[in-house]
Amino acid sequence: MKIEVRRDTFMLDCTIGKMFIDGQYVCDTLEDKVRIGEKIYGLTAIPTGEYKVRMDVVSPKFKDRTWAKPFGGKLPRLVDVPNFDGVLIHVGNTALDTLGCILVGTRTGKSRLAYSSVAFNKVMSILTKAVGDITIKVTNNG
Repeated sequence: MKIEVRRDTFMLDCTIGKMFIDGQYVCDTLEDKVRIGEKIYGLTAIPTGEYKVRMDVVSPKFKDRTWAKPFGGKLPRLVDVPNFDGVLIHVGNTALDTLGCILVGTRTGKSRLAYSSVAFNKVMSILTKAVGDITIKVTNNG
């Protein structure tokens, strides 16, 4: 299964994009700002590239959240992202919620997602049915 995040809007506080799974649009995304040069913890989007995704790791931070419980606290985790650790796909609304992770939802404003839990459930319903490897490709298209 292949996830693709196509970033298309680059702002001072965040980066907006669209998520596709096996070529089908699923939802919008929000990440930290894309930065050139040195990474700033909690304020920098992950580098473009292709990464493996693991579905078998429980998130200590989010395992007890209402939206994570149906999945046993297991969230999609990107593997081997240079200079990043613990990059997840999860629920959130603004850049304050991301800390380097990829948020999913419906873009409702300049720097905001809504219906994040709905989008997350949609993404998880697809990913939990995956057979074989899951990869994610992140590109800058703006």
